[in-house]
Amino acid sequence: MTAAGLGLILLSQGCLVAGQLALKSGMSRFNDRPRASGRIAAFLGLGIALLTAWFFLWMELLQRFDLSLLYPFQGLTPVLTVLASIVVLHERPTWQAGVGVVLITGGTALVGLS
Repeated sequence: MTAAGLGLILLSQGCLVAGQLALKSGMSRFNDRPRASGRIAAFLGLGIALLTAWFFLWMELLQRFDLSLLYPFQGLTPVLTVLASIVVLHERPTWQAGVGVVLITGGTALVGLS
């Protein structure tokens, strides 16, 4: 794998995680009074754009690389999403979520080693 290929994979995963965070931010503001419709639309539009970019990057990656190589990176998405939600959205996950992150990381490492 080249540095460009790894960069595309990381960009793809970054778009997926950022898109999820943007959608969550937009939907969290939905019940605010007064409702800031412009901010909601901006976050939802950003989320949709980022997830669209992820989709097309993923299609390109599937053409270039074996799925067995790409899947471990895709498996890290839940871990990255939890970490990003802690940092960006200031969420406090439960201990069960922490255990889940550890199990996902361990499983992803096992798949990556095979």
